[in-house]
Amino acid sequence: MSILENKKAFHEYFIEERFEAGMVLEGWEVKAIRAGRANIKESYIVVRNGEVFIFGMHITPLISASSHVRTDPTRTRKLLLHMSEISKLIGKVERAGYTLVPLDLHFSRGRIKAGIGLAKGKKQHDKREVEKKRDWDREKARLMREKR
Repeated sequence: MSILENKKAFHEYFIEERFEAGMVLEGWEVKAIRAGRANIKESYIVVRNGEVFIFGMHITPLISASSHVRTDPTRTRKLLLHMSEISKLIGKVERAGYTLVPLDLHFSRGRIKAGIGLAKGKKQHDKREVEKKRDWDREKARLMREKR
């Protein structure tokens, strides 16, 4: 079940591969994410010292859940992946010119997981081409409905 998606990532990048990562969260963050008070549009993922971190993810604290805790809405959060996945990501990001982008937050067996994508950037003409194809597909569907 999806909590939120990063639609901007699909517009800006070609997504080559997807991974599912756990997240190290505090209690107030989990409550706020369940309430839908998170934003991953401006966030990005970095690999440092064999660990994966998400930067810039904003979680707005709930007033009732975080009255006794000092909150930092944009703190760096660690992502949990298997070592084989991390080493694969390191190889692709460092050598092949790929980047890591957060795609979505979703529930998996009651836990909050982050969908991350191994992505390559789109050029401006690629974005226009995708938009033209989407418009043409919409027009085709409209014409087929009119024919019936």
